[in-house]
Amino acid sequence: MTESELLASVPDGLLVDGQWRPASDGARVDVLDPATGQVLTSVASASVADGLDALDAASRAFPGWAATPARERAELLRRAFDLLQERREEFALLMTLEMGKPLAEARAEVGYGAEFLRWFSESAAHVQGRYGANPEGTGRMLVTHHPVGPCYLITPWNFPLAMATRKVAPALAAGCTVVIKPAALTPLTTSLFAQLLIDAGLPPGVVNVVTTAAPGPMSEAIIADPRLRKLSFTGSTPVGRMLLAQAATGVLRTSMELGGNAPFVVFEDADLDQAVDAAMIAKFRNTGQACTAANRFLVHSSVVAEFTARITERVRSLTMGRGTEPGVTIGPLIDAKAVATTGQLVADAVERGATVHVGGSAPDGPGTFFPATVLGNVPAGSALLREEIFGPVLAIVGFDDEDQAVAMANDTEYGLVSYVFTRSLARGQRMVERLHTGMMGLNVGAVSNPAAPFGGWQSSGLGREGGDEGIHEYLQTKYTLTPDPFA
Repeated sequence: MTESELLASVPDGLLVDGQWRPASDGARVDVLDPATGQVLTSVASASVADGLDALDAASRAFPGWAATPARERAELLRRAFDLLQERREEFALLMTLEMGKPLAEARAEVGYGAEFLRWFSESAAHVQGRYGANPEGTGRMLVTHHPVGPCYLITPWNFPLAMATRKVAPALAAGCTVVIKPAALTPLTTSLFAQLLIDAGLPPGVVNVVTTAAPGPMSEAIIADPRLRKLSFTGSTPVGRMLLAQAATGVLRTSMELGGNAPFVVFEDADLDQAVDAAMIAKFRNTGQACTAANRFLVHSSVVAEFTARITERVRSLTMGRGTEPGVTIGPLIDAKAVATTGQLVADAVERGATVHVGGSAPDGPGTFFPATVLGNVPAGSALLREEIFGPVLAIVGFDDEDQAVAMANDTEYGLVSYVFTRSLARGQRMVERLHTGMMGLNVGAVSNPAAPFGGWQSSGLGREGGDEGIHEYLQTKYTLTPDPFA
């Protein structure tokens, strides 16, 4: 399938109650190829009224979907998994076009995103409660779990498929209906995924899609509606805080996967070959545009020079370009604002005394590119060490002992993920206990897995996605007491 044929096959409307339709006011928003700056297509841009129509549909569909046997919900998710495997090349190419990531990485995302459909298809029929006597022996306690209700799911632009499947799959498995708002920068993958669910047999109104260029007013109206019972958001911490404040009025169940500032700690006894290989994954996957991307490379002073030399050599071998081109390993950043922000972070560090080993400045257009960059001797106080970079910039800082490494790693409001490299089992166990993050990679550079609970501590969020914990984010618990049947 050619690029033009693929784009023509993607629904360009809003999905409300099983029908693709234009926005009520006719508004549309352009979708750009970040590698060229050219318009790929345009899609309907939802108004507040459209968003509430979608919530109407989800609310009407909820009783029937909640009553659907778990096995039927599971089989639908499994059919969706199989269809996604069959159409993996279409989804991979579409993500590369609208988001910019290299095609090989887009294919990997299809595999990762599909696994959430399979995992939660297997979880749907295994939600269990418990029954037993109360401690006094005067009655029986029955604990059951029930779908929380209509959900509003807000997904980011950086993993257009995986972030949708990671939220939609557990919601559907639990018996919830959803309104999903994809990022306006990358809405096409979500629309194609929603159509795939329809092709798999999803009833009307169970999943509704509302892309919009004006998310604030629409989201505020949906969150304020008393029929909504769950909000799930992946994005920046400032926006997450605002949404949490809005959700407090309705006492909504919330899941928040927010920002990160991941430390990558290399001790003196680390296997440097292993650490460098992992650093390339932890930093440059998705061109550094991932909340799990390593942000601060804390390297023991005895190996910092060798680590810097090795990683610089590897980074020089990366090829920047449009993700559809053979051999490309670094795609564009999502937009011009991202390029400017990355450049400002690098400039701040260099002004403070950091050394540029490779990269460091954006090329002229077309496209929104920033080269893979390695900075050494990044001084304390640099914005690079405090803020989430979300770009292909590797910042190296030295340390002298374990206590200093722990203090530096924990010196952040965030707590999503950390990476530690050491041959010492005892030290590795200590770091598990001492680092303030919800996830940790010990001698590995990627931790995400649909079978594991994904989420952070502190300002990195609330709740978990994936694993056995994932489906319970969309369930509420009921306790029932009955008289002693033998009394």
